Amino acid sequence: MKTLVVGASGATGKLVVDQLINQGGEVVAIIRSQDALQDRQGLIKIVKQVHTVNVESFAKYLEGCDCVISCLGHNLSFKGIMGKPRLLVRDTLSTICKAILFNKPQTRVKVILMNSSGCANKSNAEQTPLSQRLVVLLLRLILPPQHDNEAAADYLSKDIGANKGAIEWVIVRPDALVNQDKVTPFTVLPSPVRNAIFNAGTTSRINVASFMSSLVFDELIWQRWQGQMPVIYNANTLS
Repeated sequence: MKTLVVGASGATGKLVVDQLINQGGEVVAIIRSQDALQDRQGLIKIVKQVHTVNVESFAKYLEGCDCVISCLGHNLSFKGIMGKPRLLVRDTLSTICKAILFNKPQTRVKVILMNSSGCANKSNAEQTPLSQRLVVLLLRLILPPQHDNEAAADYLSKDIGANKGAIEWVIVRPDALVNQDKVTPFTVLPSPVRNAIFNAGTTSRINVASFMSSLVFDELIWQRWQGQMPVIYNANTLS
């Protein structure tokens, strides 16, 4: 399996790259600097600012790829949160999907987007607590990353759609992210069971990476979640 990973130099993206390569996969990683990832067998590094890559370039990078994983996010600085590009995730995702279609693949390409539990699944009529909806509305108005996350999810669910075609997708929604050294038991559910703002659970980045990797390699898991927005929690969050 060959996977294109964007956001590969981030805290979760690096773990995704590790998981994929450790399972024998090949990774094409878009990174900001050559030293963002260590050289290793099975890793192809492309040093680019991802928001500057056009459809034709992405089409070239995607040659032979079975899957795309986006772990993109905005840097946690004033410039990263409030500066341009404000729709980094949505616009990059759109360019990638256009590049996939440009290549006219003979078999479907999986697209896996890391999002957050604070992004509601609108197509599933997901009921979230009023307190959470009010805070998310405020975040949407004042913080571009919230709007970007929602726009990226809307792009896959509405523009690409859930019908199987050249592109199939899963949107993975972790709750509050934490760092752990090892994969631990985790639970994957169709919708959140906790208030993402006032009663969030925890999800380790390495568990997110493990689940994303299983979506790449395990067809049964892929078919279970294709076209959906599963929420992932560390198992001890729900005990």
